[in-house]
Amino acid sequence: MALMQVNPTRMELTRLKKRLATALRGHKLLKDKRDELMRQFLDIVRENKALRQKVEQGIEEANRYFIVARSVMQKEALSVALMAPKQQVKLEVGMKNVMSVDIPRFTAKTRTDNPHDIYSYGYAFTSGDLDGAVQSLAQVLPDMLRLAESEKSAQLLAAEIEKTRRRVNALEHVMIPDLQSTIRYITMKLDENERSNLTRLMKVKDMMIAQKIQQDRERSEEAV
Repeated sequence: MALMQVNPTRMELTRLKKRLATALRGHKLLKDKRDELMRQFLDIVRENKALRQKVEQGIEEANRYFIVARSVMQKEALSVALMAPKQQVKLEVGMKNVMSVDIPRFTAKTRTDNPHDIYSYGYAFTSGDLDGAVQSLAQVLPDMLRLAESEKSAQLLAAEIEKTRRRVNALEHVMIPDLQSTIRYITMKLDENERSNLTRLMKVKDMMIAQKIQQDRERSEEAV
């Protein structure tokens, strides 16, 4: 706690009290924001963990299919089959505001709704395991996009939580204690000045009374 360099006046005391009230209100709002951000961050982390496990399982399944397909197909035939994709995917990126943090929202749209358009080759000269690999990747794509969205959201929320935490600590451990100490100092200084003024007024009053008594005594002596 450190005293601010201010003049110990009533006007300054009023101004500092207003600043303290604003700081206390801001401290409460920031703490509420930090707690809500933390709650949403933990929800996203739990979702992220489940999505990552699901995506890893899907990719692992697709790899198994690819390995089997490659073992029964010639390398050139496999490359030709996958050379020209038939389906097209368009990724749309939007934003969602969560506690003043813009987190991404990914939406994938295919050129057609036909589920068989994912196969860019004929079935006569390819293995059924290649179909399984392509289908597994097509099924895991939405989860991969959701995982990317979830991980980016977690990063942004973590950065905002850290920023909010620093602000809360600065208010709680620096600004608010400094304001309170300065207010106490000014209050004590004003009370001390008031006591000094009261003592000075009492002394002046005693001097005036003594002077009045002296004047009355002198008039009495002159009258005699």
